Amino acid sequence: MSTFYEVAEKKLQVLANGSVTTPKGFTAGGMHCGIKRKRKDLGWLYSEVPAEAAGVYTTNLFQAAPLIVTKESVAKEGKLQGIIVNSGKANTCTGEQGMLDAYEMRSQFTKAIGIKEHYAAVVSTGLIGDLLPMYKINSGITQIPDAMTSNAPTDFEKAILTTDTFTKNVAVQLEINGKQISIGGVAKGSGMIHPNMATMLGFITTDANIHHQDLHQALKEITNETFNCISVDGDSSTNDMVLAMANGLAGNEPLTKDHVDWSTFVDGLKFVCESLSKQIARDGEGATKLVEVQVNGVASDQAARNIAKTVISSNLVKTAIHGEDPNWGRIVVAVGYSGETLDPHQLTVAIGSVKVVNQGLPLSFNEEEAKKELEKEHVTLYIDFHQGNGKGNAWGCDLSYEYVRINASYRT
Repeated sequence: MSTFYEVAEKKLQVLANGSVTTPKGFTAGGMHCGIKRKRKDLGWLYSEVPAEAAGVYTTNLFQAAPLIVTKESVAKEGKLQGIIVNSGKANTCTGEQGMLDAYEMRSQFTKAIGIKEHYAAVVSTGLIGDLLPMYKINSGITQIPDAMTSNAPTDFEKAILTTDTFTKNVAVQLEINGKQISIGGVAKGSGMIHPNMATMLGFITTDANIHHQDLHQALKEITNETFNCISVDGDSSTNDMVLAMANGLAGNEPLTKDHVDWSTFVDGLKFVCESLSKQIARDGEGATKLVEVQVNGVASDQAARNIAKTVISSNLVKTAIHGEDPNWGRIVVAVGYSGETLDPHQLTVAIGSVKVVNQGLPLSFNEEEAKKELEKEHVTLYIDFHQGNGKGNAWGCDLSYEYVRINASYRT
């Protein structure tokens, strides 16, 4: 079963059962190595051949040891062939020993699967401040070669989770040069999610033939419009990254910005990143709703995204939506402190299909109809200034009592 969307005048096929291993030549798996009590906590992703690689990383000043090691790997040659991920402990604020452990993870993993050391990325997520139980991780790594005889992307999806309540994946297929190209993605993220990365990991794979510099530019621009436009609670973390791997096994002509099908590829990549972003936002800790803010009619797309991110990050807006209270004043207040130059007299606001503000003034509206819009699992807020062509979206969730409970006892 699949769904078709028109993208760049081509057919984009969204696969119902697609995964990060849908593109040719990729396999993945996961296991329980003992970091957590029972759940899977060690995962790996592998390409049959070295893949062109790109990464986008957290802007947090405190960056985790594995993130630093991964940056080094990608910078060395612009290629990756394997990714090793542990969940449960973040290996952040762990000093020199944390760096040694991250390097050891990379070394043990690459020896086990027989690839160059700098062809591996190392990723950790979980509790900050604890050293990794390396004897458990190394024991798990020794089991990977035997496990690689089968492909188990769902095990990888589970192994990277922390407080997530569901796995997040998507895959699409499209045509370039008469060749079928696949793009797959998997992500984790539930709490400490805020615009400009978050406590989230994203792994994108494709069998397209594309140089790492072009892949990096596309990923960087798309991340700014997708992963950097989600918010759960206003916190950004230390381990967050999005990695992309392109192994070229589809056999298309090399993709560049001048290629006739460049926009087709970019739109497919954006679809994957946007889908994962929405899944992360919907799975916000304690969330009951996915909230989308759509902004139009401002000076630029960047201004629109800034406004949308400000509204989606407002705790007052989030709590009103959780309480299904059509308190549009909170939306207006958030727009006003977005930092953008705007004409308040041109503002239009709608909660779903119910318009509540027009030309900066309140409208008489049906409270029950507005409440029904807020009762939906996917709530959309529309903001328009009718002043330009700039448009942008952001995604988040409501803020619930359950969020407080989860984070009040995170370590216990």
